[in-house]
Amino acid sequence: MIRNGVDTRLWAPGPGGPYLVWSGRLVPEKGTHLAIAAACESGMPLRLAGPIGDRHYFAERIEPLLAEGISYEGHLDHQALATLVGGAAAALTTPCWDEPYDLVVAEALSCGTPVCGFDRGALGEILTPECGRLAPADNASALAALISEVVRLDRGAARERAERFCSLDTMVDQYTRLYEELVA
Repeated sequence: MIRNGVDTRLWAPGPGGPYLVWSGRLVPEKGTHLAIAAACESGMPLRLAGPIGDRHYFAERIEPLLAEGISYEGHLDHQALATLVGGAAAALTTPCWDEPYDLVVAEALSCGTPVCGFDRGALGEILTPECGRLAPADNASALAALISEVVRLDRGAARERAERFCSLDTMVDQYTRLYEELVA
């Protein structure tokens, strides 16, 4: 399997900061409400970003939870999103289904932002102990318990993982090897 790569030049390392970030489409299958629950339990502020893909879900499950420490930043352009992700202490990813690949994780790692997520789909293949932690699927309390570890992980290790595993260069090298094998 060849995974999509991210342009690590456009997702530059950031300084980190005092908040958590969650980005993606705001739809039930992305589990935004679970990220909010984990952040609240951890005591860290959370900044959400992304398009509202399900207005009913947002109005019923997300908007009532927006309060001190939990904010919705909107659907940001690339530069603003990279700045937000790079400025976070950690990124949360809370899929409620087995995603075959999570570009949000690759983007966060490229920004040097370690990831705390649910052990679903491809997350276990992307994250290593040096750049992230995985909680049992759909368990916001278990996710919250891991946040204090994740925010102390080395941002350089997260960036290095992105460069070695998630970059466009890695993706192109894998395609090139595959085409050479097919031609041979």
